[in-house]
Amino acid sequence: LMAAGSSVRFGAENKLFFPVEGKSLIQRSLEAIPSDRLHKVCVVTGYSEVCSIASSFGFSTVINDRPEDGISRTIRLGTKELQDECSAILYMVSDQPFLKRSSISGIIDCYALNPDYIVSAASRGKRGNPCIFPQKFFSGLMQLKGDTGGSSIIQSNPGSVLYYELDKIELSDIDTRNALPS
Repeated sequence: LMAAGSSVRFGAENKLFFPVEGKSLIQRSLEAIPSDRLHKVCVVTGYSEVCSIASSFGFSTVINDRPEDGISRTIRLGTKELQDECSAILYMVSDQPFLKRSSISGIIDCYALNPDYIVSAASRGKRGNPCIFPQKFFSGLMQLKGDTGGSSIIQSNPGSVLYYELDKIELSDIDTRNALPS
């Protein structure tokens, strides 16, 4: 789970702790992870409060002490932590409050049937998160720089991507206060 961004577009407070329908974004994200389906869950963050919450779920944490380096650093840290013990990694952002546990399980099922492919959540053909990357893409993920995420790997390998359709609301991310449901 990627939870290291500085959320500057959200305003002064950390959006991960902002409540949506009674639970913080980070709580909702952690609850959506079907940990029983995964070998290990790693939360990359720069926030001690997130480490505490993740630990209460039994998840490991990696500190990103330089979130200003962009999402690539978060991806590299998570990949480094998991690459030696996993044949694929599911990358998930922490600001999609309506993403369902059953949908993530569906993405995992799709990958299990197609282990040579990147599997990406999508809605009506528009790609989103989470995404699962097989091991053969780990070296490319480790080479990402700046504010570049896995999209560059996906765009470079269009024949190696499968889309798993979800409801549009599940792919909604909260980058600004205006993105919050009213």
